[in-house]
Amino acid sequence: MKRSTFLKLAIASAVAVPTLSACSGSRSSSSGSAAQAEDGEGPVRVWFMQDSISDEAQEYLKKTFAEKNPGKKLSIEIQQWDGIQSKLQTSLASTDECPDVVETGNTQSAAYLSVGAFADLSEQYESLGGSKLIPSFVKAGEYEGGKYALPLYAGARGIYYRKDLFKKAGITEPQTINEFHDAIIKLTKANPDHTKGFSGIYLAAADIHAVESYLFAAGGDYATEADGKWTAQMSSSASQAALKQIQDIFKNGTTFGNDSQTGQKNFQQNFNNGQVGILVATGNIGTKIDKELWDAGKVGVMALPSNTPGKAGATFAGGSNISIAAKAHHPKGAAAVIDIIFSKEFQKLIAKNGWTPGNLDYAGDVQGAFAKISKDVIAASKLTPNTANWANLMPDTTLKNFYTKIASGADVAAEAKQFDDMLNKALNQKES
Repeated sequence: MKRSTFLKLAIASAVAVPTLSACSGSRSSSSGSAAQAEDGEGPVRVWFMQDSISDEAQEYLKKTFAEKNPGKKLSIEIQQWDGIQSKLQTSLASTDECPDVVETGNTQSAAYLSVGAFADLSEQYESLGGSKLIPSFVKAGEYEGGKYALPLYAGARGIYYRKDLFKKAGITEPQTINEFHDAIIKLTKANPDHTKGFSGIYLAAADIHAVESYLFAAGGDYATEADGKWTAQMSSSASQAALKQIQDIFKNGTTFGNDSQTGQKNFQQNFNNGQVGILVATGNIGTKIDKELWDAGKVGVMALPSNTPGKAGATFAGGSNISIAAKAHHPKGAAAVIDIIFSKEFQKLIAKNGWTPGNLDYAGDVQGAFAKISKDVIAASKLTPNTANWANLMPDTTLKNFYTKIASGADVAAEAKQFDDMLNKALNQKES
């Protein structure tokens, strides 16, 4: 693949977005160490995504950077997930606007590897953690032997459930995905506390990573790759069975199928106020569940089950990678930031916030009840297809629209067939 042009974005509408030109010269991602060029004027700019890095961790980064780099300034700029890919495409290509250190969602990272948007971190890899870093995330950040994006944190999904409501409804902790489906429906019908508008589970088409986690745990998949060719799998028997269960949950297990993106971002409130009995969520959500519920022993935590009794199902391995921009104005300052991010102290602060840190040596420092399942959940987790075409051609709106149709009662087989046709074309598209 050429590193000179950004893959054009086009799905069914064939609408293209601006091209991200590759970087050249001493700051090119193909030129070796990220810290070869001299730093420019102004502060070192770090882009973190909303809700990724705690205020405590950000303050530690600022303080430590100032102590270790006298005279240099650090600016942390929090970015919103909505619209971030368009913003990155523009900013990473701009000599004036390019940030120095960039967090990208792990499914987005591949879009920037083949076009020279990030600096090569291969020389720093061992000192930053080497083999201790989350392997699947490291692989997702590789291109032609170089390492351009390293794991910041992982957030594979597990289950939070109301133990008191389960007990009142006569439901034991489910051991298989089928039992989990049945528990959701039974809990909804029982509505043990007679709560108006009660749902057994919060499940929304807008919460695509929760929905696809159920898909994966039940044995379904988007696509598989062999000998460089991708084959869509949403029409497979496993995916069809999973999608039919998902549709049944949308119909009989939740009233939140069409919840807004804004509502989904605060979905734990529905758990806190008793509107739902189950959440599919990442470890950091445990810190947002009311302390009173924890103290009363009303909250249980478990891995999303698989088809095998007692075995954790494969859930979407959400999370982020961290990179140095190839056009960074402060490559040395950026390298210093990366060093701090992968330090023991910062990694522990990531774990304190409920995420599994990029260095698995500190995974045991994840706090809260989720810690007891985090290792199994991360070990069983999986990514969406690891290809730049997925990152470029499958925006969240495409997946949301598909799951919205499922939630609205559309024919599962017909929708899956249409989705597969689009996916086969998109994933196997060659760069022009």
